[in-house]
Amino acid sequence: MINDSHPLTDGVRLRPVTLDDAGSFAGTLTRSRAYMRRWDPVRPEAYYTPEGQHQRLTALLADRDAGRAMPWALADDEDRVVGAMTLNSIERGVFRNARLGYWIDVDRAGRGLATAAVTRVCELARDGLGLHRIEAGTVLDNAASQRVLAKCGFEPYGTAPRYLHINGAWQDHRMFQRILHDGPPQR
Repeated sequence: MINDSHPLTDGVRLRPVTLDDAGSFAGTLTRSRAYMRRWDPVRPEAYYTPEGQHQRLTALLADRDAGRAMPWALADDEDRVVGAMTLNSIERGVFRNARLGYWIDVDRAGRGLATAAVTRVCELARDGLGLHRIEAGTVLDNAASQRVLAKCGFEPYGTAPRYLHINGAWQDHRMFQRILHDGPPQR
């Protein structure tokens, strides 16, 4: 289930990331760079190259293999990356929690793709990973992402002052959570 491909909308599917995606990630991130600047850390130029993405994906896949992360690509009919969803900081035991991060290609933004993908990732986190809770944070002025989270059943639970270094400054973030189930921990 976690490692399957999942149709979403508009000829886009959610599937696990592979190292072969490095070039596609580089192209999409470069194209979307100006659009995402307000919500992203300042990145070195190498980040936007296939080599930089290969290094990033290698580390991300190592975290996946260690059970600390689950990265997915949003891929179009030609298997080009048009976004990404990642569960980071996966914790087991009594917490059963992860942090959600995501982005959508500038050319696909505002069409419901993020909502469809976040909804599916929550289902996979609950049914495939046995998680109880997912948290996410947005910079205070990212109203579009806050709408996505609200539509997907996330509720705000506070503000984290100077939470992440975004766009060259420590930014306050609105924090959200979604409780996936109230049953006992699985596995």
